[in-house]
Amino acid sequence: MEISTLEMRVTPSTIQIAGAALFAIAILHTFSAGLFERIAHRFPAHAGIWHLLGEVEVVFGFWALVLVVFIGATSGTGQAVAYVDSRNFTEPLFVFVIMVIAATRPILQTTKGVVALLARAVPLPGSMGFVVVVLSVVPLLGSFITEPAAMTLGALILAERLYAGGISERLKYAAIGVLFVNVSIGGTLTPYAAPPVLMVAAKWGWDLQFMLGQIGWKAAVAVLVNAVGLVLLFARELTVHRPVSAPAEERVPLPLVLVHVAFLAGVVVFSHHPAVFMGLFLFFLGVAHAYERFQDRLILREGLMVAFFLAGLVVLGGQQGWWLQPVLMSLSSEAVFYGATALTAITDNAALTYLGSLVEGLTDEFKYALVTGAVTGGGLTVIANAPNPAGMSILKNHFRLETVSALGLLVAALPPTLVAVAAFRLL
Repeated sequence: MEISTLEMRVTPSTIQIAGAALFAIAILHTFSAGLFERIAHRFPAHAGIWHLLGEVEVVFGFWALVLVVFIGATSGTGQAVAYVDSRNFTEPLFVFVIMVIAATRPILQTTKGVVALLARAVPLPGSMGFVVVVLSVVPLLGSFITEPAAMTLGALILAERLYAGGISERLKYAAIGVLFVNVSIGGTLTPYAAPPVLMVAAKWGWDLQFMLGQIGWKAAVAVLVNAVGLVLLFARELTVHRPVSAPAEERVPLPLVLVHVAFLAGVVVFSHHPAVFMGLFLFFLGVAHAYERFQDRLILREGLMVAFFLAGLVVLGGQQGWWLQPVLMSLSSEAVFYGATALTAITDNAALTYLGSLVEGLTDEFKYALVTGAVTGGGLTVIANAPNPAGMSILKNHFRLETVSALGLLVAALPPTLVAVAAFRLL
């Protein structure tokens, strides 16, 4: 690869500079979400607006709106509309749909049954076996049912059976940190489930055999080490803790379970065709309404909030390529792994690999380092990986002030991230 920073340097436009500035402000806003929640408690007269600004899912959508208004004010309404129309919102729509379907009682009840069966087979006391299974098996399922679905299932199971049981704040952060990291790397067993891999797999010829042999097995080792490590670190607390018993529910008939699995599979298969998977989703809503007795509340609000977050990231992220690609491509094959891991924390990891896919003549070592670095850093922040906002939305109400501290998440995710670093660089 012979591409110099000078060759790739461009003079940024006013809109690109504004986009980068607003992107930086949005990142700082995510780290300050807890501050807005505290302000809301101090000034109840205007608590509503402060709570809104304290919602992590709102942050990027809010600053994306500011960017669109700025484009309209400086270049005209037509230019602003054209820019929004040029963005690809397939991923936000897909995450919304897969979240809602994966969180239905037929899918969740089936998954919980499998988790409980596997947990009983693990000879560990208290909640230790349960936590090992949820934080290892469920993230690896992301390689087949996609990462957003795995994140939704993992977060819902943890929320209901672990977080609801009055565990310590330290364990809550440790568990969400491991969940985020494991989902990010656990989707790499196949070439279609993890967005950072999906962006490059077809162009670089990475098939199932390549993913399993070069990346997937290393990710699986790291996932298991992270899950076991958390359990050992919190062994005293988890030994006396028992998974919260789920409330008695009417068992969902097998035919209805199979119908829901079929909808889930259909959405996964057509994940790049929004007209198709949105059509399937509308049919699904009809089926869910027809069999309401076998459904819990559909998480439409939570799904829409996550989609809004990701859509905002798409709009703001579209203005970052002018500085991000030269920085990324100026690194050596060795340095790009750590550079991608760090850059992932401040931008979606799929954006990094997409930018890399635009460059011709990359070495195999550079490609491997770029992708593995991108997935390794996918748990460090809520914006690092597309499924993270889904997990955040489901779990945040169990934390103090009903918000997850961005700094707390970063600290909690560092140990499992280092395990992933060791797996991809040393194995």
